[in-house]
Parts: sequence; C-alpha cells; structure tokens
Amino acid sequence: MQEKWTFKFEEENLEEVLKNEEKDLGIFLSYYFKREGAIAEKVSLKGQTNYETDFSGSLILEFDLIHFNACLAIHEQKREEMKVDFMIDKRKKQLILIGPNWPERGVDEI
Repeated sequence: MQEKWTFKFEEENLEEVLKNEEKDLGIFLSYYFKREGAIAEKVSLKGQTNYETDFSGSLILEFDLIHFNACLAIHEQKREEMKVDFMIDKRKKQLILIGPNWPERGVDEI
C-alpha cells in the first residue's frame, strides 16, 4: 500500500502549506494505521525539508498516533514520525505527497 495526497500549491512555501493542511495530513497518515484502529493528529514538519531537485524531495512528518476503542477501554497516544516524498507541480499548482510503500500481507495458506 502506498498512499498519495494532493494539495493546492499557489505561491506559498511548502512549510506554510503543511501547516495550513494539518487536518488533511492527519487523514493521509491515518490510512497507514487504519488496520490498527488508530488515527493521526497534530501533524507537523520535523526538521528541514530535503530538496533533491527544485520541485521534489522528502520530508519527515511528526504526529500523534492515537489508538481509541471505548468498548475495550483503550486510549493510547504516542508521538510517531514518517518519511514522505513530495513533488511540486507548478503548472497544475499542486503539491503531491507520496507516503512510504508498505506491502500488504497476502492471504495465509492453510
């Protein structure tokens, strides 16, 4: 599984877009943890953005990973981070985030 997320990118700097789109970044990161029943919140950029070209590179997002289940009386929270690649499409005015590739486990044989 590898998730992609697209944001509008109009004459803003990358850090500003990430700050303004904190809620959507949480949704994007939560897709990676849905099987665990967890969600990501309070997403922020950790450290500096690593530009490989003028329009692409990688960055590290830091976030709270929250496991919550009222029936099982579970409410755990811990700080996590994830490396994400990005591409800026100036023509379409888009910022595209590409998460890591986590292979999905196939069906076990009996």
